[in-house]
Amino acid sequence: MSKFVSRFRARFPEFYEKLPALIDLTRLDRPIGIYLLLWPTITALWIAAEGFPGIALFLIFTLGTAIMRSAGCCVNDFADYRIDGQVLRTEKRPIPSGMLRRRDAFLCFGVLSGVGFLLVLLTNRETVFLSIGAIAIIAVYPFMKRFTNLPQLVLGVAFSWGILMAFTAVTTEIPQAAYLLFIANALWTIAYDTQYAMVDREFDMQIGVKSTAILFGDADRLMIGMLQAMFIISLVLAARQLQMGTVFYFSLVAASGLLAYQQFLIRHRLPGPCFKAFLNNNWVGAIIFVGTFLNYL
Repeated sequence: MSKFVSRFRARFPEFYEKLPALIDLTRLDRPIGIYLLLWPTITALWIAAEGFPGIALFLIFTLGTAIMRSAGCCVNDFADYRIDGQVLRTEKRPIPSGMLRRRDAFLCFGVLSGVGFLLVLLTNRETVFLSIGAIAIIAVYPFMKRFTNLPQLVLGVAFSWGILMAFTAVTTEIPQAAYLLFIANALWTIAYDTQYAMVDREFDMQIGVKSTAILFGDADRLMIGMLQAMFIISLVLAARQLQMGTVFYFSLVAASGLLAYQQFLIRHRLPGPCFKAFLNNNWVGAIIFVGTFLNYL
């Protein structure tokens, strides 16, 4: 192994030196974004296939999710290189700190998007067409915070797009229940990304960055609660159409308990607890997937 590393370093010295910064750029060392994108995607995959979708589709969507999340981080840092340098939490990211150039982030986005597209080519025509829309939304999202107070809505669409692709990959069609799952996930994404935006709200207001956390103001907790409630209601409506069993509804009850806990965490709007509430959404997605898995077991 050491010989391979030495040869790789000798052959690609510039890339080797940038490797730690590239890992930081793609957030591979902070996989929470992968989890939040993965849970609803594989949940939809399980529902579409009414059980295990097969090893091929499972690997395609799992790897594709991780790759495209990292691609999204690259284009995000490409767009936000000036903003990141003015925010305490992000000022040490690779581009504002000088470890990487914007060109590096753009190239990384292109390479990862290409790899993700190659994976989608292993599915079917309908899913390939949808994937083009996914790449476009991922590329556009980072720029939305300059023009609208609803960038979290665009992120919600981006993070829910895999649900539609999961159904077309299995059935070549998008049933009505899939759209309910799409809407539910978009609502959930807006809620947890608002929690995330609450962490940086004071900095964002100073530098002119827009977000739902700023838009909602003192009604932020109420709006997050309403979004969370609509998320669960949408899942219940989808479950009724899909004729899901009792175990799935128990998973929704457990997820609702976690969402209530998040409301407790953000009650004082302090950055640390708000970020903890954001991270807690990983368990919300995991519990709903477990309920889905057991439903089709």
